[in-house]
Amino acid sequence: MKRLCFSRCSRFTRVLALLQIILGGFVILISITTLHRFYSTGLIPHMGSDPNDCSTFNTLTEGYADFDLKALSDRVEEVVTKLSDLQDKLEATVQKINKDKTKKNSNMTLTEFKRFLEEDVIPELYGAHIGLRLVRIPKSDNNYSTGSPKEDPLINFFTIEETRKYITAKNNREGKLSVYGTNKIYNTIGHACVVMRKELEEYMNYDVGSYCKDDWDLGQKLMLGGCDPLPRRRCLTRASKLYQRPLPINESLWSLPDNRNVRWSRYQCRDFKCLASRNLKRGFSKCTGCFEMEKEKLRWVRNSSSADFLISEVLAVKPGEIRIGLDVSVGTGSFAARMREWNVTIVSTSMNIGAPFSETIALRGLLPLYASLSQRLPFFDNTLDLIHTSVFLDGWVDLQLLDFILFDWDRVLRPGGLLWVDKFFCRRKDLDDYMYMFLQFRYKKHKWVVSFKSKDEVYLSALLEKPPRSL
Repeated sequence: MKRLCFSRCSRFTRVLALLQIILGGFVILISITTLHRFYSTGLIPHMGSDPNDCSTFNTLTEGYADFDLKALSDRVEEVVTKLSDLQDKLEATVQKINKDKTKKNSNMTLTEFKRFLEEDVIPELYGAHIGLRLVRIPKSDNNYSTGSPKEDPLINFFTIEETRKYITAKNNREGKLSVYGTNKIYNTIGHACVVMRKELEEYMNYDVGSYCKDDWDLGQKLMLGGCDPLPRRRCLTRASKLYQRPLPINESLWSLPDNRNVRWSRYQCRDFKCLASRNLKRGFSKCTGCFEMEKEKLRWVRNSSSADFLISEVLAVKPGEIRIGLDVSVGTGSFAARMREWNVTIVSTSMNIGAPFSETIALRGLLPLYASLSQRLPFFDNTLDLIHTSVFLDGWVDLQLLDFILFDWDRVLRPGGLLWVDKFFCRRKDLDDYMYMFLQFRYKKHKWVVSFKSKDEVYLSALLEKPPRSL
């Protein structure tokens, strides 16, 4: 028995000793690899004959602000510390086993050895592994002296993987432009303001107490870049010099506002007539006819295809229960106007991409929420009866970005609330991917229609009910 005990203990000791050797080599390898990555990316200067070789060290600017070398160093140090602690733990275990060799019943069973690996060794190695995978070195253009880093400057500042996934720019699928005319979307979190430091400083450069510059488009650019919520400013917002009283509510819902109530200086058009769908120089591509009230009046009250749902049909699914909701679309508030006639209050999201969408919604007597796609919705959990989306999300949207969006919609939608997906379109080959994104929440299907938009594109319209999920 003693011989068996000694044999098992010796074997276990050899295993631990081997682990120590492997970890020691791992630490050395990390150090060499990290130095190589720093050297290859230019963060450590190449020692040449040029005395200015050191000039690029720690000066990654050109619109990205200084790359956070301290955060990167902390991340590497964190990994090395994890491995060092694990090595100390293994050495202490070996010493304890050596002291207990002469004691009876000191041998470790396979079950105990398995538990030791699962609880003390594997988690530490996994943490170090994840920490290494999360390290990011900025990639530069071919000409590093003039190129700017492609990685986000604070990417190594955050350790939680979900945070890092959230803050990383989401490139549009196959390079398509988004509804905002951009090729990638930044979710809103503070690091984006570091990325856009130049624009933020321009935005905050004003005379306190005086009139603000006519720079709302600069603020919108910051919002679309993920630098949001914008900081408060102590200057007076400009209004149109010829501002007129808005129309009364019984007239305003289905009438275009007065041209004099909009500041037109930042648009290609200078009046509402110019925004007609037939004008190719109107300055925006989505919702081409949404400034034509006669056409807007026909939406949701008359079917033009199988993918069109009527408001009366949707409200009949939950009679008397739909009272408040959100419209995440591109438009001038016509959905909210029509729902108001059914005594339902709808908040309409808007951005002024090429036209005064926000002002138009407000002048119609409706409530615009000036918010980008990347923002977390400013509503508490389980509060809305309805979320409607149309002409907004389509085949350009990154799947991970869409995932964050849909989970936020699910958060604010109450149990039993309705999600109305109104003619979402994408390529036929991408339909399964997008359908999964909507179906993963296991909502009850009240309506689900897929129809052809063109030879290669399809529409998806759905009316889904959030389950109770009571604990």
